[in-house]
Amino acid sequence: MPKLKTHRGVAKRFQVTGTGKIVRRRAAKSHLLTKKTRRKKSSMKKTAVLSPADHRTIERLLPYA
Repeated sequence: MPKLKTHRGVAKRFQVTGTGKIVRRRAAKSHLLTKKTRRKKSSMKKTAVLSPADHRTIERLLPYA
């Protein structure tokens, strides 16, 4: 069997935890930050667990993670 290739774009954006969960960064943190509250910006620093609907798709793109 040939080896599967990891999707490099996905590998840079998602991380698999030790328990097998996939975590992602939060969106809307790149520009237009002056109108966002301090609380909103600080909450966007934290990583978020990927939703179960997207989990299977991303898992296929990260075959060896």
